[in-house]
Amino acid sequence: MSALWGHLATALLVQRGHLFGWTPVCVGIGIGVFFSLGFEPSVMALWGIAGAGGLAVIMARLVGAAFGPLFIGMALIAAGMVLGGWRAQSVSGPVLGWHYYGPVEGRVVNIDRSGSDAVRVTLDQVVLRDMRPGRTPTRVRISLHGKEGGVAPRAGARVMTTAHLSPPSGPTEPGGFDFQRHAWFLKIGGVGYTRVPLMALEPPDGKRPLFAIRMWLSERVQANLPGEAGAFAAAIMTGDRSGMGQDTIEALRVSNLAHLLAISGLHMGLLAGFVFAALRYGFAAIPWLALRVQVKPWAAGLALIIAAMYLGLSGGSIATERAFIMVAVVLVAVMLNRRAFSLRAVALAALIVLFLRPEALTGPGFQMSFAATTALIAVFAMMRDYNLPPGPRWLKPVAAVFISSFIAGIATAPIAAAHFNQFAHYGLIANLASVPLMGSLVMPAAVLAVCLLPLGLDWIGLWIMGLGLDWILAVAHWTAGLEGARGTVVTPGPVVLPMLAMGALFMVLWQGRARLLGAVPALFAMLLWTQAERPDVLIADTGGLVGVMTPEGRALSAPRGGGFVAMTWLENDGDKAEQIAAAARWPEAAALGGVEVRNIRGKKAAAELSGCAKTDILVFNTPPPEGLDCTVIDPASLRQTGAIALYEDAEGLKTITARDITGARLWNSWKVRRDRAGPRDAQ
Repeated sequence: MSALWGHLATALLVQRGHLFGWTPVCVGIGIGVFFSLGFEPSVMALWGIAGAGGLAVIMARLVGAAFGPLFIGMALIAAGMVLGGWRAQSVSGPVLGWHYYGPVEGRVVNIDRSGSDAVRVTLDQVVLRDMRPGRTPTRVRISLHGKEGGVAPRAGARVMTTAHLSPPSGPTEPGGFDFQRHAWFLKIGGVGYTRVPLMALEPPDGKRPLFAIRMWLSERVQANLPGEAGAFAAAIMTGDRSGMGQDTIEALRVSNLAHLLAISGLHMGLLAGFVFAALRYGFAAIPWLALRVQVKPWAAGLALIIAAMYLGLSGGSIATERAFIMVAVVLVAVMLNRRAFSLRAVALAALIVLFLRPEALTGPGFQMSFAATTALIAVFAMMRDYNLPPGPRWLKPVAAVFISSFIAGIATAPIAAAHFNQFAHYGLIANLASVPLMGSLVMPAAVLAVCLLPLGLDWIGLWIMGLGLDWILAVAHWTAGLEGARGTVVTPGPVVLPMLAMGALFMVLWQGRARLLGAVPALFAMLLWTQAERPDVLIADTGGLVGVMTPEGRALSAPRGGGFVAMTWLENDGDKAEQIAAAARWPEAAALGGVEVRNIRGKKAAAELSGCAKTDILVFNTPPPEGLDCTVIDPASLRQTGAIALYEDAEGLKTITARDITGARLWNSWKVRRDRAGPRDAQ
């Protein structure tokens, strides 16, 4: 045993000087543990965890240099758990506990487009009828489904409409994406739609100038550059995607070019890199300045200021904040004459992001961007260390683009497939044909357009920008139209991605030949993915849709209604069928192991029900009749359980509910009020 401890101590000592990269990994483990808990830890429990972390730091000092890092890692894991709990508590706000229909008043703080291609507005300073401020959600999000008319939503304007609102919905299936948690951290306490045009109550209050400038610039860009190219340009310059059509967005996704649409590391890096290079060479061209001043740090500092302005102009989304932090770390390293591109810089950027927004860890944006960046730095560092040139001098730029696209694609493909259930067969081709143009033409033209804007000549830069964007859109549509362009994959189990990530990180961060052991959990995770089991029966949390697995694929109980739920189920199955086609698979009563599963939709169907066998499972979306002798699942029970999954095994049907997976957390445990709010609630 002593020999084993000796080998372990030696292995840890060898890692000295290379352990900083593990810091965000340990913090991320703690955050992941917090979000995976089936209960909400109390504030006292969080203080206890913080105390345990402090004790681990003391132990690290006592045990010496060899095993000290293990205790530091424990302290960082504890810090991650506390960070997650602190953030969840800090964004706490009221959430609707019932379905609301009536007047909605508020200030426009965001404008985007929903999955159904409708313009969607987010309101704060919300006022709802007969509801006191203490129970009114901090923010609500409303999709505009009405006919044309009324006022167009404007940044900062106070508007009113009549809308249907409901609490943010839970996972569409047990273990699925938790929109309730996502909305909680966005402070959105109600979501819904309106078919009534917006009415302006007050003009923009001027208290959100950056948002107003964003929307003004977006409108100007789309006016000077009409069509999808203009909407694309507005999206990458201001973060406003409300002008993008769903067909274009889908083509970008299928061709693996959707990352060009979001303001992420690529855009921020290209912008900062172009500005840095232009300023550095511009300063160097002035002999008096170049001979007296170190122009490189000054160029990096000014590029950092421009990047910060881009962050504010783009709306400061989580993805853009993450990209800015990564770029800022690189530029500060240049200013301090340190190595800009290193795993330490990536680790520092990840730490900052996790500290500011711990919930980002669970999102695909954080995972994909840091996976791509880490893989690129690791591969190019290996090529440098082993003196592996990417080819002849004249071929280096092309080879660098090819290697970058290939490595980034390999690193992000499992994450994208796990979150979006699809992968692009021709994504590498599309990226090779598009990414160089984005860096060499589109982003420089965007900078030119902004520089010419005060002179009213921004149309020149936008025209040049449009040439590149037209090409990228053409590549996206052509690639998406190829046969077999979109591959589908089954959703993996909950341990697959964490295990895959830990294996890959071990191979990158560990020093020595033992790093190859990281391939074992990574390969085992992929094996588990191939054995992923899908539920035999899925029941929506409204009772309005049921899906039963058949040899032809999942059969749905309705050809329309619950479209988002249906789409999510089919995507998670790796099924390309549309809802109508899946509904055609549904018999009048779906049999599963001798059990009849039926979906009774509407009051009329419930009233006409003659009876049921004892082994039947009846799912209602309205209150069921009394006296039924079978298993009944109705809206009242579904409010407590959330979506339900049934698995057939040797002992019968095994039931797993969404609440079994999520547990009682802050974002799903508000008090459900069955009575309508009274007039006193407005006081």
